[in-house]
Amino acid sequence: MKFLKRAFANKLKLLKNRSYVRQDFNAIAIQCKNLADIGNTNAQFNLGLIYQDGRGFQQDSVEAAKWYKKAADQGHMASQFNLGVMYQDGKGVEQDFAIAVNWYKKAANQGHISSQFNLGVMYQDGKGVEQDFAIVVKWYKKAADQGHIASQFNLGAMYQDGKGVRQNKSIAKEWFGEACDNGDQDGCDNYRILNEAGY
Repeated sequence: MKFLKRAFANKLKLLKNRSYVRQDFNAIAIQCKNLADIGNTNAQFNLGLIYQDGRGFQQDSVEAAKWYKKAADQGHMASQFNLGVMYQDGKGVEQDFAIAVNWYKKAANQGHISSQFNLGVMYQDGKGVEQDFAIVVKWYKKAADQGHIASQFNLGAMYQDGKGVRQNKSIAKEWFGEACDNGDQDGCDNYRILNEAGY
């Protein structure tokens, strides 16, 4: 079984190689569909990707959402995130911010960094949930602690503005510095400004 999984995973990697011929995409997509039909969550997730990207089968966002949901219902973290994005953007499903938040929460509670960040954004913008800056800070912090650059920057902004936390420009400078160290120019600029102001 390990060999089968490894061989299948290697074939799926070929889907990312644009020089690979179309008929091979079709064969891989069919194999993926066969495994997805018997409940393999990784195959269901990958079939969602296949339909979303239109490689092997015709692009179909509705089918992509269907397969992501099958895997997401079984706890597949990346499927939960992708389904959240589809609900947030209204692709393949009717746009529904509350359902997007629900899927992001499921993935975020498993440690999915992008879901944690997206939850922060949803709470900051009040989309699908009541705006709550304390919860925004909670989710940005979880993602920032795992090295998510945008979360580090946004957390710095929350401390700088005193939203969801007591205003603390020294802590804001630290988070802007983290973002800067990870290559974010805006983080560098904000760090410099606060540093020059004596924080």
